[in-house]
Amino acid sequence: VQLQASGGGLVQAGGSLRLSCAASGRTLSSYAVGWFRQAPGKEREFVAGISWSGGDTNYADSVKGRFTISRDNAKKTAYLQMNSLKPEDTAVYYCAIGSMLSDPKNYWAWGQGTLVTVSS
Repeated sequence: VQLQASGGGLVQAGGSLRLSCAASGRTLSSYAVGWFRQAPGKEREFVAGISWSGGDTNYADSVKGRFTISRDNAKKTAYLQMNSLKPEDTAVYYCAIGSMLSDPKNYWAWGQGTLVTVSS
């Protein structure tokens, strides 16, 4: 399966963006999906995860209440709605398949990343 992340861009602090993660080559519906991000000079960190059915979600403390992960299995796409964005949310965002947990070792396929820049 190949993943394509999109939807990044430049936004002012307090604004919103919605990222998409589209799968090709195989259905997305059988797999949990996670979103990670990596800021310059920092390690990749977990942002949010969702179960294969969409019934369970998991969020990093830093984004709880601001970000919402969702999925549409019919469209083979997962989403990350990001509201109340802060400059510290600036990073390249990646989607991945395999888990909804925070350890990147649980994931076996990664998208190419989409850049989110939040200006103050």
